[in-house]
This record gives sequence, C-alpha cells and structure tokens, in this order.
Amino acid sequence: MTRIVVAMSGGVDSSVAAALLAEQGHDVIGLSMQLYDQRGTETFGTCCTLDDLYDARRVAEAIGIPHYILNFERQFQDTVISNFVREYAAGRTPLPCAHCNSDLKFATLLDRARGLGAERVATGHYACVGQAADGRWLLRRSADPDKDQSYFLFSLTQDQLACASFPVGSLTKTEVRAQARRLGLKVAEKPDSQEICFVPDGDYASFVGRKAPTVARAGAIVDTRGQVLATHEGVHRFTVGQRKGLGVSGPSPLYVLKIEAESGNVTVGPRAALDQTTLTASGVNWVARDTPSGWLPVSAQIRHRHRAAPGRVRALDGDCAEFVFDTPQPAITPGQAVVFYDGDLVIGGGWID
Repeated sequence: MTRIVVAMSGGVDSSVAAALLAEQGHDVIGLSMQLYDQRGTETFGTCCTLDDLYDARRVAEAIGIPHYILNFERQFQDTVISNFVREYAAGRTPLPCAHCNSDLKFATLLDRARGLGAERVATGHYACVGQAADGRWLLRRSADPDKDQSYFLFSLTQDQLACASFPVGSLTKTEVRAQARRLGLKVAEKPDSQEICFVPDGDYASFVGRKAPTVARAGAIVDTRGQVLATHEGVHRFTVGQRKGLGVSGPSPLYVLKIEAESGNVTVGPRAALDQTTLTASGVNWVARDTPSGWLPVSAQIRHRHRAAPGRVRALDGDCAEFVFDTPQPAITPGQAVVFYDGDLVIGGGWID
C-alpha cells in the first residue's frame, strides 16, 4: 500500500482521482490549496473558491480519507499573480495555469507530501506518466485529446515526474463523470472551470492596471513602416494576434504583430503578417531525453488549443532553444509556452521569447 497525497480542487477530475486511488487500496490524503483570502474583496471565478474547498472536503468524507486545507495565498501571489502582472507589463502574454500547475502545485505539494510520509503526489490532470527502459520518466498526452493538459506540465522535472500520478489520464472526460456517478460523488455533474480564476471577468488589462498602476504608460500604435496610427494607454492592453479593441481602422482588419514594452510601440498589420516559421524559447526543460546536440525533428504546440505542427528544434546556450516550423504558424506569442512532442510523448518545452 502506497501513501499518496492528492491535490483536491473540489472538481470532478481530482475527486475521481482521489476516489480511484482509495478504491485501489492506497493510503490517500487529500490536500486542498487556499489561494486567496476568502474574506477579502477580490473577486475570483468558479475555480478555487470557498465552495470548491467545501466540495473537496465533502468528497474526502464520502470516500473516507483525511483532508487538509493548506494556505497558499503567499505562494500563489508570488508565483502566479506576480508573474502574470510582470509578463503583461513587459509586453508578453503569460500562461498562469502552467506556472500554477508546475511551479506551485507540484513543487510545493511535493514538499508537503514528503513531510506527511507520502511517496507520490496525484492530481486530476489529463496526462500520463510512465518510465522508460533506461529509467527516465516520461510525460505523455492523455487518452482524451480534447481535455489533454500535458501542455501545461512541460516544466516538470525528473524528480517531480518520478513522484507524479495522474489517475484520470487514461480516461476520457465522459468516463471520468461515469466513474464519479458510480462512486456516488456529488460533484459528478459539476461543470468545468474555464476562466483564469483570479480574473473571472476576462478583463486582464484592468486587473494588471490595478496591481501595477505604473504600467498604464501611453504609447503609439504603429504600422509596419513605423507610421503612427493612434495612441494607447499601456502595452498591457495588447497581445500578439489581437484584432479587437485596437482603436484603429483601415480598409482591411489589423492585428497586433509586435509589442515593445520599452518604447511603448505596438505594431499592427494585416493577418498574413502574423504567420511566422521560427521562434526562440528560454527556460527549456528537456523531459524525454537529454539536451539534443543537433537539430531534432518534432512537432510543436504554441497554445493550449493549437494543433501541434511539425518542424525541428535545436538547443541553444543557456537552457534556450530554437524551433523552425515546416509551415508558417499564426500568432506565435511571447510569454506563452512552446511544447515539443513526438506523437503523444512530451520531448520538452520552454517559454516563447
């Protein structure tokens, strides 16, 4: 019997993960993260709320496992929210869920799990982990391509993967809900959370402006020749590929092509100008192999809903990499993750520069 800590969010996926592990005879401990002051004035969305914490506790009681709530307010602020604000202020488009999943949930929960004498940390992520013949730990896509979350987990280290368990990774969402009904879990029909939890209204610019008022610095919207078309009130209001809300008009739609935080310039142009073939990335983590010595044929996914496109990658100095697509891809966005795949196997990934 293995002692396993399960990160319980109160949703159906983590609830089923905990229940299945308990049913298999493991010694399961449920841990939930309180990410913000429940008595505060900040508005949060349908994820990580007080109701979610209650749901997690009720599930733990139903399946007969101990459940604890951990206060991660400071870590969430330092790791996720501060990064979100810094990235937008720098003219980049952050990916908070990746930082939350890898940098916060796994890094911190693994330490807590070891303190509780647990050997593994389980979550409700749709991904699969296994071990190669040479002992290396591997991360793969889940059985449900529509729910796959391996893209958000590319930065997991070998030590973290060695302790990771994804009990629902081999199931589809439909199968997970069926398991929840079979197990009698009251969260079986609970809807999925879609928005970023700390910006439930989707108004990222206003959120960043409140957290960092100095980012509201006027700049220029320019065309590809540098001609000024309009002014704006801060680069944090834009992301590469954006079409709406630019405050400029023309004979054909204009899209954000480039954001320069230092000068304050936001370059716009036609849709065709969004297509690029090359990107560089930093903070690269090689998961399935050691750092390649030359070009490596793989596919790359540049957004959560982007279909991985074929090309080749090579390592650069300082944990960086260059990727060249076989065909141009639209809106390659600094701040987002690029994850390299060989079929369903995660080769590695990093942050688009």
